[in-house]
Amino acid sequence: MPSWNSRGLRGSMLEESLNITNDRYRKENLALVQKIPTPITPIEFDKSNHHITLAYFEQKSTVDYIGTVQGVPVCFDAKECASDTFPLQNIHEHQLQFMEEFEQQQGIAFLIIHFSKRGEFYYVPLRDVQRFWERARRGGRKSFQREELDPAYEIRVDGGIFIHYLEPLQKDLEAH
Repeated sequence: MPSWNSRGLRGSMLEESLNITNDRYRKENLALVQKIPTPITPIEFDKSNHHITLAYFEQKSTVDYIGTVQGVPVCFDAKECASDTFPLQNIHEHQLQFMEEFEQQQGIAFLIIHFSKRGEFYYVPLRDVQRFWERARRGGRKSFQREELDPAYEIRVDGGIFIHYLEPLQKDLEAH
């Protein structure tokens, strides 16, 4: 069972920016998207500041965010990557399966990847994730390069805080 404290704060700035973006989208009546908490079982506590210091995941998580954008169901996972190579092991098979089932129900599933070294954000449609997974299953590389992503799906960032993923989502909807 994986330990909660072993994951540290990886991706926390990305998620905080997405939470701020989603709050703004909600206030502007553009979308209603929420962070899905991962169920945990606390094991150890720091009583001095009332923080959980050790916990275990109760079950496998699906995706980080789920909601609706102007009547379109969406789900996505937020990933951080320090280099230009994104390892597919960062996308768990049960997450991929959930996203595939979500799209079978007429939803749109995607990843938002932050290439932190470059300060770039990309919207990665599920069909691209599936293509990379299939390549790995056939014995190909078990990662993909930033250069393999469609530059039309780079996400505009405003003020270093707002991650405007509705723009590439519109492109993805048009491609469906």
